Amino acid sequence: MKRILTVVSLGLLMAACSNKKTNNEPTIKSLLIQQLKNAHTNQQWFAPTKKAIEGLTLEQSNWKDSSGNHSIGELVSHLIFWHELHLKAFKGETVTDITDEEKNKETFKLNKGKDWQNAVSRLDRIQTEWERLTEHATDEQLAKWNVEIANMSAHTAYHTGQIIYIRKMKGWWK
Repeated sequence: MKRILTVVSLGLLMAACSNKKTNNEPTIKSLLIQQLKNAHTNQQWFAPTKKAIEGLTLEQSNWKDSSGNHSIGELVSHLIFWHELHLKAFKGETVTDITDEEKNKETFKLNKGKDWQNAVSRLDRIQTEWERLTEHATDEQLAKWNVEIANMSAHTAYHTGQIIYIRKMKGWWK
């Protein structure tokens, strides 16, 4: 009896150890949340969007050079469009397919009047919602969306770098 109990105990211990994750072991969910937060508010390896666009005026957001590059406001408009489109799809809402390059160009919009401060607030709300929904996502949602969320974070970091470049070039970066 003692021998059987020992074998069963060892078997249960081995099974528990093989299935148990340590608290230090990252999960796909924790990595995605960290990426989303780094792109949004946490300054780790690069400046996040919230810091990159804070304190800018409407005039600064609409400044463009003569090379045809996008303004800061246009980049923010573009990020809002894509974050929101994917957010709706993630929530199961119907979205229109926008894979055409010409349609993508329409996502870069200049701001007028109070549009700039509304855009800053809107991007912040959308990014915050992505973090919250990812934190509460099911394993099935993460299996379906993990690559898209990771790409969205990289896309955000890319355009945030462009925003900071413009600010530095114009002397608007501290």
